[in-house]
Amino acid sequence: MLFALGEPFVFVGLLLSFLLALVLRAVAIRYTARSLGLVDRREAVAPRLREDIDPFGAVAAAVGGPGWGRTIDVDEVPRSRGRGRAALVFLAGPVTVLVAAQLALLAFRLLYPDMLVFLRVSDILRGLFEAPIGAQLLLGVAGGLLAFGLLALLPIPPLDGFGLLWSAQRVPGRGMQGYRLWFQAKNLGVVVLLACCFLPLSYPLILLPVDLVGTVFLRLWG
Repeated sequence: MLFALGEPFVFVGLLLSFLLALVLRAVAIRYTARSLGLVDRREAVAPRLREDIDPFGAVAAAVGGPGWGRTIDVDEVPRSRGRGRAALVFLAGPVTVLVAAQLALLAFRLLYPDMLVFLRVSDILRGLFEAPIGAQLLLGVAGGLLAFGLLALLPIPPLDGFGLLWSAQRVPGRGMQGYRLWFQAKNLGVVVLLACCFLPLSYPLILLPVDLVGTVFLRLWG
């Protein structure tokens, strides 16, 4: 987000998108877990931002562009009722955020039909485009949601993609156990992601996977 400080309305859109993504992810995860009978059905699904914000994810959003929410430990999602149900819990958050991103892009396409053709997701996150105020705000929201949802699918702790990968395995082997130990329990995953947010300064590495996939979405709408 800090890259976009020169475009205040893009910055506001990105900030709103991060908060909205946190809320959508939290509600989707809790609702899915409750609907599948993996938690008490009386448990509330309402977001609790103090619990749903990951401080490191917020730093990543501020520095690199995309961020993430609180880590959902694989032990918090029981596999006893099926690996598919557990995987759906981890998938629910990113998919919900990506659907919201598509709705925002649809609105943008209807209002500003000729402005997505040459943009990358990283251009939006860094405010590298010229547009009217309304377009800046709406595209900031859409780009931020898209980046959040795509990043969440990467199979590295603390992202939801790791939970999805873990749940897909019948019995996680020694290699996967070691991967979890170092990247989740010892927080190496957070270190790697934060390093990718800072380096290199001109184009943080964390933007690369977001651009590779996210720009396809922009081209489809463009």
